[in-house]
Amino acid sequence: MVNQILHINIQTPSGYLESILKPVDDGQKPAYASIVCHRHPLFGGTMHNKVVFKVAQVMQTNDIPSLRFNFRGVGHSSGTYDEGRGEMDDVRYALDFMSRKYPGVPVILAGFSFGAFVGLKVASIDDRVQAMMGLGVPARWFGATNPLAGCHKPKLFIHGTRDDQAPYEAAMQWFEQVPAPKRIVTVQDADHFFQGRLDEVQAIIANFVTTLGEYKDFYKIGPFGRSSTSSHCLSHLMCKKC
Repeated sequence: MVNQILHINIQTPSGYLESILKPVDDGQKPAYASIVCHRHPLFGGTMHNKVVFKVAQVMQTNDIPSLRFNFRGVGHSSGTYDEGRGEMDDVRYALDFMSRKYPGVPVILAGFSFGAFVGLKVASIDDRVQAMMGLGVPARWFGATNPLAGCHKPKLFIHGTRDDQAPYEAAMQWFEQVPAPKRIVTVQDADHFFQGRLDEVQAIIANFVTTLGEYKDFYKIGPFGRSSTSSHCLSHLMCKKC
């Protein structure tokens, strides 16, 4: 593992996305790469958000290169807020970059709040993503549609029981409709930002990423993250349902 931090401008058709990459040792091909998406651009969300930083940090600790970026119109990124539509393209541009940087390496895509809302929609249909994570998922924003319907990639959701911005009960109802393999971990009495609980969040993520190999065996995931359908949650891995 290296402590190098690279400040990168990811080129896009309208300019660039301001980004930070924490790579792994030169010459080492990682098992996974990762991308972390931040909360709502209009409400102070940036790639420097503490939740986003902590997710990226635990990835690097587990020898997974991590990319976090500012959505369009945030910080030095080009463009303006586009109500989630253009931000989904931003996620794809980040995937393009990581695919060039680490060819053939599957991606774990994580998102916090708004970042989960747009990131999960892209992750569910992009074959470059093999696993996904959502923290403080604003489930009500999905409305009557479920963008994860038919998506059988491994999924981790982390939610605080006192989340006043993405209500816990709505998240639980939405989670019931998400196909397996899936795991949800509730953090008792945690708010939307997991204040004072981020060490716990990091431990949950570390467990997920270090056991992804069990998904490959149990669900027979193919080279692009597809798996056989199953009614199981994450087998024996701290699943709320099991």
